[in-house]
Amino acid sequence: MSSDPVNILEEAPRQTPIVDSPDVLVVGGGSAGLAAAVAAARSGADTVLLERYGYLGGLATGGMVILLLSLDDGNGTQVIAGLCQELVDRLASRNAAVFPKAGEWGSDDPALIEHYRKWGLIWGGVPDRVRYSVAYEPAEFKFIGDTMVAEAGVRLRLHSWATDLVLDGDRISHVICQSKSGRQAIRPKVVIDATGDGDLLPWAGLPFEAAKVHPYRWYRMANVEAPDQAIEASEGKFFPTLGGRFFNTPGQNRTLMPWGMSDHIDRRIDPTSVEDLTYAEVESRRLMMAQIDRLRKEVPGFANAYLADAADQLGITETRRLVGDYVLGADDDQRSFDDAIAVTGHWTRYGARYQIPYRALHHGGVGNLLVSGRCISVDRRVHNATKEIPACMATGQAAGTAAALAANGTGDVGEVDIDTLREALVKAGAILSP
Repeated sequence: MSSDPVNILEEAPRQTPIVDSPDVLVVGGGSAGLAAAVAAARSGADTVLLERYGYLGGLATGGMVILLLSLDDGNGTQVIAGLCQELVDRLASRNAAVFPKAGEWGSDDPALIEHYRKWGLIWGGVPDRVRYSVAYEPAEFKFIGDTMVAEAGVRLRLHSWATDLVLDGDRISHVICQSKSGRQAIRPKVVIDATGDGDLLPWAGLPFEAAKVHPYRWYRMANVEAPDQAIEASEGKFFPTLGGRFFNTPGQNRTLMPWGMSDHIDRRIDPTSVEDLTYAEVESRRLMMAQIDRLRKEVPGFANAYLADAADQLGITETRRLVGDYVLGADDDQRSFDDAIAVTGHWTRYGARYQIPYRALHHGGVGNLLVSGRCISVDRRVHNATKEIPACMATGQAAGTAAALAANGTGDVGEVDIDTLREALVKAGAILSP
């Protein structure tokens, strides 16, 4: 659609009802937003969580990226805990998770490596050690997310989508949202962008980097005969270009899920373009069905298998990334920061450890805005580590805790006392130094 004046609608001024005035507004209820909202509320802030879908978790649930990769550094040391570890514990208590025991982390036992590799828990060019990663059931994640926000006292607004914001000087005064209830406004003291796509960044006039990506769609199949043998039969033969594979997943019937749709989409897309997203949605469903037909015909064990479920959301892991007060780069591996608020490993690199500084969560141009999750301020090389669900939860927990501290003061996130923030995070179980 052209943007010339002939094709622009001039709207009349209108009044928008202000439906809430919380201390902290978290926009986006994926893994980062879930952690941010729970952390803010547990820290004493009156918190609202805005989510466009009818469930929490984002790609971790609706995207069926049902692997919590790399809570460790690849050498047997845990680097992510806090709310992410609490989530794992809750999943485990409901028999909804599979993961190595602590004594197995870092093991080079070939039998253990092969066992956990079949659950999708070991990655890398040379998968020679067991990682602390977790396979889980997404429906249980949704339920646990609902439970955690309710227990914390978060006011949850599902089926609500932020569409704009209002700036008053260098502060966000209102966030505009749309839903079946119509156009509404929320007046927060502090805002956290946990949209994954960094939706608030252009509206706030902040600098960011953007990327085009190959989207993918995860799905699971059931009634697979001899699943272990079927996994072996599918590897390297069915997905030769990616070395793709099928994995066991928690639950009955040994349902499996594949990795490796992206090379079938014929172009990279702009995940902020509705035209590109529409194309990718339709094309990925077509390719999924074509893959299923091939599996039934070509791979032993799949002849009578059927589609159990498919992701509601496209697997898009990179769009906008804030260019914040600090941009974390590949050279920062093993580097220490005085304002570190989280640590992450790397899901394909053994021994990598990135401390994430608080400065990567904000930009001084807007005083009451923080980011969390995959839109934090990192370069593309480090993004491969920080985009993973555990790292997103770690930065979400940090952002929520910091937002609560800011809301208890002037609302300026740049004025948060780093020592106080770090002490609060450690008290809540977060790991800040490897």
